[in-house]
Amino acid sequence: MTNSAADIHPFRIDIPQERLDDLRHRLASARWPDELPGVGWDHGMPVSYLRKLVEYWQTGYDWRAHEAALNAIPQFHTEIDGQRVHFLHVRSPEPDAVPLVLSHGWPVSFVEFLDVIGPLSDPRSHGGDPADAFHLVIPSPPGFAFSGPTREAGRGDSSRHAEVVAALMARLGYTSYGAQGGDLGSLIAPELGRIDTEHVLGVHVNGLLTIGGWDQDTSGWDAADRRRLEELGGFEEVGGYAAIQSTRPQTLAFGLHDSPVGLLAWIADLFKTFSNPEKELPDDAVDRDALLTNVMLYWLTETTAASMRIYKESGHWGTELANSGVPTACALFPGDGTIRAIAEQQNNVVRWTEYHRGGHFAAMEAPDLLIDDVRAFFRTLR
Repeated sequence: MTNSAADIHPFRIDIPQERLDDLRHRLASARWPDELPGVGWDHGMPVSYLRKLVEYWQTGYDWRAHEAALNAIPQFHTEIDGQRVHFLHVRSPEPDAVPLVLSHGWPVSFVEFLDVIGPLSDPRSHGGDPADAFHLVIPSPPGFAFSGPTREAGRGDSSRHAEVVAALMARLGYTSYGAQGGDLGSLIAPELGRIDTEHVLGVHVNGLLTIGGWDQDTSGWDAADRRRLEELGGFEEVGGYAAIQSTRPQTLAFGLHDSPVGLLAWIADLFKTFSNPEKELPDDAVDRDALLTNVMLYWLTETTAASMRIYKESGHWGTELANSGVPTACALFPGDGTIRAIAEQQNNVVRWTEYHRGGHFAAMEAPDLLIDDVRAFFRTLR
């Protein structure tokens, strides 16, 4: 550990009971909109589905049990460049474990990684090879969860997030580490390779966001890439949320910040849109309690507005990214639209794997596949 490790403090979740009572009251007194008969999900979240989910949230879901489970994981907070940073830090019992930082995206939280923490940090206890062990660092990016809201414009930029992560890993004393991420994390992890090249031994991403380069000559692309580009061209059908959050996030925030039902509808609809296309309902794709615990973190920390600023403030959108040369692995799951031709221009892709199970939220939907892929990639770099 470096001297600045003294600036790192243990953290424990302890939500006052009055906050939970207020939530229960809001759920019980929700006003429900009308809906057209027979349209299903075509117009967005069906009232009938959300009513059942809210009823379970109000009467069956146990926050205190999940709070206790989260508190069983070592959590800490520190301050980097004036911004509070919350993170999980799970040291492996294996002395030769490789440090690995896991970066999540929106609308998820560190809850996304709960099912991979044990197998990655302690493979010996989970039927794996102890030689594949990792020391895990899982930050809440600025503006997310217990890192609290950002306080100045520009903090939502994914490049700034990467700078915070690099500083955090240095503060923890890690001079060589791997990076993994999906969604926003698939921007943060490769960016770590660009800004902290001498310390990042490898980058693993699922659902890599290939941005920029869409207008290039595609005659040399294979059929899969051309199909993915065509699907991205119709992104407006499912990407309306991104259009709103990249233009008027503060206006949208009023409804999501004030109404837990509105927040759940918005987030659950995105799980429906981007999780495994073969799954009918959001809680078919991911565990229902995990989905609600994830929503609870946004609600209880009042960070919905701050977290959405990544869409408004990230400078990467539409720009071509430099290739860091750091070895990079791409894992694709159903529903992801990563264009390999662009990925290989912007990254040193040495491993490419496509799966037919799981989805965009791979660590929640197919943790076993993601764990195996991460292990296999970093096995070549140890």
